[in-house]
Amino acid sequence: AGASNNMLDFVFAVDDSVTWHMMNLLKNRSHYSFLKVFGPKQISSIQSYGAGIYYNTLVPCNGRMIKYGVISTDTLIDDLLHWKTLYVAGRLQKPVKILTQNENSKLQAALVSNLKSAVTAAFLMLPESFSEEDLYMQIAGLSYSGDFRMVIGEDRSKVQNIVKPNVPHFQKLYSNILQDCPQVVYKHHLGRLEIDKSPEGQFTQLMALPRTLQQKITSLVDPPGKNRDVEEILLQVAHDPECGFVVHQGRPRSVPIISFKTC
Repeated sequence: AGASNNMLDFVFAVDDSVTWHMMNLLKNRSHYSFLKVFGPKQISSIQSYGAGIYYNTLVPCNGRMIKYGVISTDTLIDDLLHWKTLYVAGRLQKPVKILTQNENSKLQAALVSNLKSAVTAAFLMLPESFSEEDLYMQIAGLSYSGDFRMVIGEDRSKVQNIVKPNVPHFQKLYSNILQDCPQVVYKHHLGRLEIDKSPEGQFTQLMALPRTLQQKITSLVDPPGKNRDVEEILLQVAHDPECGFVVHQGRPRSVPIISFKTC
């Protein structure tokens, strides 16, 4: 949450958005903008645009301001698995506090899959040997430009501010994945990692990327009308010295977020 004057940001994943907004309108009608007059069905319909998340902002709570987003569980799982927008999936690649979670095995699996995908994408954009902090900078930078070395100015500062004070939290989030990954030598005592940068190694990583990112990469590389299959194109990319840059270019771009001020 950071300093006490920072706005706390919550995200609620709900199984039934219409019912959730209906109940929340009864309990917390003042949290909503003018859209409250349209009712829960219309609010849920608006929620489905862009990244599939609806925000109530500038909500006073216990002497400070909060904002909270509402996303359907199915939309969240889809973003975690396939990176259609990378909006909430990108946030969940960084250390966050999960306040409560029900027993949803599909969601649990998707949360782990998202972390593995973040590691894989970062590997493709990093050199053969790098520090743990380099890896976490790269992962945190996915939400900004896809490559922390290409992030400049305010965005780079934001990424550094996320990573530097939170390295132990990143380690807790990713250490099991790194230790179980056959393509990386994780020298934990040195805080360094070495990965397989051979075309074969990169091809394995490219094939493990989320579907949306694979599709973006293939559309960048394959000329219109050729219609080669994804595996053939990714094999070509794996042999390309600019493989990491192609992956960077394919990262999902920003999408609109539905956010309204309390009134």
